Amino acid sequence: MKKLVFAMLLAVPAVAAPLSVTAQTVAPEQPRTLTISATATVERAPDQAVVMLAVESEGATAKAAAASNATKMDRVVAALKALGIPATSIRTVSYQLQPQYAQENNREPRIASYRAINEVQVVLDMIDRVGPTIDAALGAGANRVANLSFGLKDQASARLEALQKAIEKAKREAEVVARAAGQTLGVPQSIHVDGYSPAPPRPMPMYRVEAAMMDKSAPTPVEGGTLEVGASVNIVYRIQ
Repeated sequence: MKKLVFAMLLAVPAVAAPLSVTAQTVAPEQPRTLTISATATVERAPDQAVVMLAVESEGATAKAAAASNATKMDRVVAALKALGIPATSIRTVSYQLQPQYAQENNREPRIASYRAINEVQVVLDMIDRVGPTIDAALGAGANRVANLSFGLKDQASARLEALQKAIEKAKREAEVVARAAGQTLGVPQSIHVDGYSPAPPRPMPMYRVEAAMMDKSAPTPVEGGTLEVGASVNIVYRIQ
C-alpha cells in the first residue's frame, strides 16, 4: 500500500511559477511650441459706389398709382442713362404696390389710396459721379435715396496685402517672445487664417428728398473717405 501512494505522488507534475514581464513604452518628447495671433489692416480709397434710388407715388386707385410711378421712374432711368451710366449698372431691386388705409370715427379702416414704390440700384465706378447721379435722379422724379454705400472693385488684392502684414507681425512678435524667454524660434508648425471677411460697404444714412425742394445751385456733396480691409492669422511656432 505504501508503494502505491509513493507512485501516485511521483505522477503529479510540478506547477511552474508564473513568469510576469511588463513592457514599458517611452513616449516621444513633444516639441515645445509658441502660439501667436496677429491682425493687420490696410486702407484703400473706395473706387465703387452703390446708390439706391426710389420713386414713391400715390393714387386713388392701384392702377393710377402704378401708372404715375412708372412714368416717373422712366424719366429717372432716362436721366441716369443720359449721364453715361450703362443699362447694365441699373437694376430694379424692389417694387411694391400697397393700399393706404384711413380710419374715421372708430369705423372699420377703409382704403383711402394706393402707394407704389419702385427702387433701383445704381452701381458707379467713380466716386465723383455719385453727387451728380443723385441730383439727376431727384430732378427727374425720384423722391427717396434709400441707401448709399462704398466699396472696392478689387478687394482680393487688399486682402492679400493685409494677410502678408498679419503674418509678418506675428513673426516679429514670436521672435521677441522667444528671445525674451531665452529660446530660439523655429519654423511654423501650423498656420490658421481666418475666413475671408472683406470690408463691408460703408452705408450712408437713409434720407428722403422731395424734388420740388431741391436747390439746383447746390450739388449734392459726397466724400468716399477710406475703407479698411483686415486679415487675422494664428501661427504655432516650434521653439528650440
